[in-house]
Amino acid sequence: MSTFMANAQTIERRWFVIDAAGQPLGKTAVKAANILRGKHRPEFTPHADCGEFVIIVNASKAILTGKKLEQKFYRHHSGYIGGLKEESYKHLMSTRPELAMELAVKGMLPHNTLGAKAFTRLHVYAGENHNQAAQKPIAID
Repeated sequence: MSTFMANAQTIERRWFVIDAAGQPLGKTAVKAANILRGKHRPEFTPHADCGEFVIIVNASKAILTGKKLEQKFYRHHSGYIGGLKEESYKHLMSTRPELAMELAVKGMLPHNTLGAKAFTRLHVYAGENHNQAAQKPIAID
């Protein structure tokens, strides 16, 4: 008896929608990362791309627990001297909540080509409307 190994040709990808309203940002990101990676499927294969598409709606209504709004920062560097930019999550969640959710999900995916490919299947929206209604996404609690 041989073990089944999934590959890109045998996987039928589905669409899932996750509502982030009132949910912690990290817990929503964990659900999304597991679906993007394909870990919820019984035929999960670690070295193959067997994940599915994820739509996250209401990213602006996701919550951060504790003092993360004031104490957590999004930092990036331009590469030049003095090029460090900092933005608090309080400001980030009010101006660009999609970026905050994308950063959380991206950090939970593998940092290789499989993770980069999985990240392209993520769609994040600040409001409750999305453009993928034609794909008939399945709602996740």
